[in-house]
Amino acid sequence: MSGVFHDKYEIAGALRETGLLLNVLGENPYKAKAYLQGAKAVENTSEDIGKLIREERLTELSGIGDSLASSITDLYKNGETALLSKLRMQLPQGALELSQIRGMTLARIKTLTDIGIDSKSKLEKACKSGKLAKVKGFGIKVQRSILDRLQSAGQTKSQTLLVDAQDIALEFLDDLKSSLKTQKVEIVGKIRRYYEAVDKIEIAVEASAAEVQEALKHYHAIKSVKEASDETVLEIEHAEGIDITIYAVDNLALAIVAYSGTREHFFKMQEYASKKKYTLNEHIFKKGRKQIAVQSEQEVFDYLGLNFIPPELREGLDEIEEAITSDFKNLVTVEDIQGMTHCHSTYSDGVHSIEKMARAAIKMGKKYMTLTDHSPTAHYAGGLSIDRLKEQWEEIDRVQEMLNFKILKGTECDILADGRLDYPDHILEKFDVIIASIHSRYRQDEEAMTRRLLRGLKNPHFKIWGHPLGRLVLKRDPIPCDVEKILEAIADARVAIEINGDPYRLDLAPQWTRIARNLGLKFVISTDAHSTSNFQNLRYGIHLARRAGICKKDVLNTMSVQNFKKLVKPA
Repeated sequence: MSGVFHDKYEIAGALRETGLLLNVLGENPYKAKAYLQGAKAVENTSEDIGKLIREERLTELSGIGDSLASSITDLYKNGETALLSKLRMQLPQGALELSQIRGMTLARIKTLTDIGIDSKSKLEKACKSGKLAKVKGFGIKVQRSILDRLQSAGQTKSQTLLVDAQDIALEFLDDLKSSLKTQKVEIVGKIRRYYEAVDKIEIAVEASAAEVQEALKHYHAIKSVKEASDETVLEIEHAEGIDITIYAVDNLALAIVAYSGTREHFFKMQEYASKKKYTLNEHIFKKGRKQIAVQSEQEVFDYLGLNFIPPELREGLDEIEEAITSDFKNLVTVEDIQGMTHCHSTYSDGVHSIEKMARAAIKMGKKYMTLTDHSPTAHYAGGLSIDRLKEQWEEIDRVQEMLNFKILKGTECDILADGRLDYPDHILEKFDVIIASIHSRYRQDEEAMTRRLLRGLKNPHFKIWGHPLGRLVLKRDPIPCDVEKILEAIADARVAIEINGDPYRLDLAPQWTRIARNLGLKFVISTDAHSTSNFQNLRYGIHLARRAGICKKDVLNTMSVQNFKKLVKPA
């Protein structure tokens, strides 16, 4: 890169590239996100970027700290930053394009670029010719899987992580409210149902399409606006690469009911309304010829004689039948959680000290936390040797003397390739809690992975199955294993299953959690926190659990510390 960047969109593009390349390298996702948010802040500012730099006011922009301000200044003056130059040197040409393919790891990208495959088109050609199957580390099965993904990518919209889509949606929502001078604007669709990733942002607004179009002229991050086949629907291409659909409606309450659930859910709502002699659609709600003016979605449910169905459950399954008798008030909430589980500190790969983590949990009104730093095999994450573990326990004791708060001594213990746990039994039995997780996959197939987990479950110290299928949303597939067989074994072993609220993991997926719930299994909802700010991951874990119908009674860390400790204590 050479020259200077005086155009804010060029600067934003370089910041966005930095964030995406950090993601490819598998760096801290929050650092990568900071660069992506910085790009958005630069694009959206209405002030002259040069003036902001000269007056040293960049940090006035939302999400811009001193470090990002320095990077923006470098880009403005020199057309480059040391970090971006370093990332481009570290990563082969084509890495960014290839990384967009789900399941494409950095190791695979390097293998491909070493043999001249540095684009999606070249990769597709290698798959079709059979060349890829002959490359070490790939094989016929991987070749077929990659080809399927490449071919389906052209037929389906790209996905955006929920956490990123929410940020864009909330900012967009605030701008619309300000421009239209109305509060009658709501996020609907998959974001409101807390899907792990979405293909678009959906927003309903009580205004005319013409009013919305006029308001959008003042929004700098929009690349294009077009009317859909329905003149009340606007389709927008956002600079972040995600589409936005705006429903311009006469009644916001009806639009929220119509667009917050799946099509199957709303169709079933319409069927139920018809049986009650009502007509219900996104524009009209009436009984016979009498139009009914509703001010909230709650009123629609009240008229139909249904209990309010939480958005997370609007899937078109059996939620309407359930709403006849159930009020869904037993579904777990953030307020129900007494203990923060699965927390890391500076003893392994966490950002903050034990004391800072504890104080942050106290500030949230929690009663206890489990400190579960990594075990020795996770050397890349600062896994604790036995000697280091003893130092950590001494510090826990010191911190607990200062605070009226319980810190349970735990570990996120690796499940090794043969199913053994990463500490010897005489150490395992001294912990208050053990979260057992798979981090290294050792290229195991479904049969070997299932055997590995089943052996691990036979260890009486194994009490919580951590981020069960090890997925990274949009980046890494779940581990291959016979999940139903493992869930049945868990029922016998009296092991709890973690619902991991890290927005980059969101594991276990609801379809499996429902099966586990029906087997009577118990859960912990955790944050997988590596910093105090990660405690905000709790809401993602809660919504993930609610999508599977998980109630307060199903979740162990809704209990007091005494009861929780009793249930998770290694045997």
